[in-house]
Amino acid sequence: MNTVKEFNIGTPLEVTLPPVSRLDLIKYAGASGDFNPIHTIDEEASKAGLPGIIAHGMWTMGNLAKLFTPYYEEVFLKEYSVAFKGMVFLNDVITLQASLLSIQNDQYKFDVFAVNQKDEVVVKGEAILKRF
Repeated sequence: MNTVKEFNIGTPLEVTLPPVSRLDLIKYAGASGDFNPIHTIDEEASKAGLPGIIAHGMWTMGNLAKLFTPYYEEVFLKEYSVAFKGMVFLNDVITLQASLLSIQNDQYKFDVFAVNQKDEVVVKGEAILKRF
């Protein structure tokens, strides 16, 4: 799809990210100010009862919005909400997905998902794009 005008109900969008790296999470911690060590230090994640360090939920949520980046010359992200359904670990390969549910009054409503390599949904939500 090159333009939003080409979208139809059911139009899918999909992007697969490279494997989650420790550097990704360190950079995100610095950018966000969230220095909770469960996101960057193995021993601290283990002390918290986790099997390894986990990505910040907001890191995954922010990446999910990348699905719409190619269309920001035509639309803006009017509404965006998600629920965190699972944890993202180092080396997970996350696939970002969206499916167009409806078009009404120049608004495009999508279901959005982030899915790991095991086909487990880790983030689920909705996004509404509005044409200018």
